[in-house]
Parts: sequence; structure tokens; C-alpha cells
Amino acid sequence: MGYILLAGGAEFGGHMEVPDRRALELAGGSDAILKIIPAAAAPDNNHRRAGQNGVNWFESLGATNVTSLPLIDRKSASDSSLVDILRRSQLIYMLGGFPHYLEQTLTGSPSWQAMLTAHDSGAVLGGSSAGAMVLCEHYYDPFEDEIHKGLGFVPGTCILPHHDTFGQSWAGRLLQELPSAILIGIDEQTGMLNDAPGGRWHVYGRGMVTLYRGGRTIKFGPNQPFSLTD
Repeated sequence: MGYILLAGGAEFGGHMEVPDRRALELAGGSDAILKIIPAAAAPDNNHRRAGQNGVNWFESLGATNVTSLPLIDRKSASDSSLVDILRRSQLIYMLGGFPHYLEQTLTGSPSWQAMLTAHDSGAVLGGSSAGAMVLCEHYYDPFEDEIHKGLGFVPGTCILPHHDTFGQSWAGRLLQELPSAILIGIDEQTGMLNDAPGGRWHVYGRGMVTLYRGGRTIKFGPNQPFSLTD
């Protein structure tokens, strides 16, 4: 079983070095097979630029085997060559953008099944902003102003990305409409990885992770371990 990286956004601004280096280390080091999925940026035709930004960023951290995949829609999510690549990947990183489009691209697709297979084999599966949101059981799409069912990879949760800028403004509504869910507010340029003992999570980066759980609001800073279930 691999690891999960959830990031709050503004991922390539220079302050995600600590969580991304840690994810790369967990994936096997600088020569790990690292694949970037830019599908969330496809609706506004930004996927090529965003994908290349991701490649440039991870190469600056020492990654030697990183590429951005042309996985941008339902058709490409069923491409057998991409499915095979994903199945053999050691770090899979989904970029931000349009969460509903990303979730609809992946739900029930061969690519999503390949990503799960890779994770079962030890890969790190992660994403930033929209890429992290869709991994949860629920996500809020600010473009449609709707709450949707996510991929369910992190059950019982809903992420508020960009929490320190605008994501926290979603909390009141989501607490009412998802009363049984754990809301996870992740600041920009901040990530969380489940690499602490016992599968607990660590905060990495410049900001905080805020949990809205059981009527309480709890904040965790860099290097602090925490659990989603305690």
C-alpha cells in the first residue's frame, strides 16, 4: 500500500518543496516514475502549460523520470497505453483546475483503476486543489456551486483547498450540508501526507491544516502529526 499527498493549491510557487520532496522520497527517490495528470486544467485549455509547469517543478527537485500525461478527457482516460503507464507509476500527481470535470473524467475509468492498482503496489497518489478535492468522498465545486460525490479514496472527508485565502469561506455551508463529513482545510503551498506512524498524517509546507470535525475546529502546523479518525 502506498501513500497519499493532499495539497491546498498554489503548488508550484516554491513553498511546496518539503512535501513534494517527501512524496518523491516515499515513491522511491529521484528516479521514481512520476506522472502528472493535467486533466483539471483542460476545460480552459491550460493543461499543456500546467503540465509543463509540473514537470519543470519536479525536475527542479531532482526528479529524473517525470512527464505530464495527455490524460485530459473520458476518451484519453480509457487509452490503454496511458492505463499501462499509470499502473507502473510510482508517484501520480493530479493538478488543480476544474474539480467536477476532473472527477467526471476519472470516475469509473480504466485510468482510475490503474491509479488504484499503482497505489496498492506502493505508489504515492496525490493532487493539489481540485486534484486533492476529488480524492475525497465529497467535494464542493465552486464553479457550479454544487456538492458532488468524489472518488472516495479518502472516505468520510471533504477538502477546502486554498483555505487561507478563500477556501475557509465554504466551511459554514459545507458543515450544514455535510454534517457527518470531516472537512479538511488545507492552506496554499501546504500539503499533508499519511506517512506518520500508524498511518497518521503529517503537515508539510508553509501553512496549516484545519480540521472541522465533531463540532470542533482544530489546526495543525508544519511537522505536526494528526489523525482523521481520533
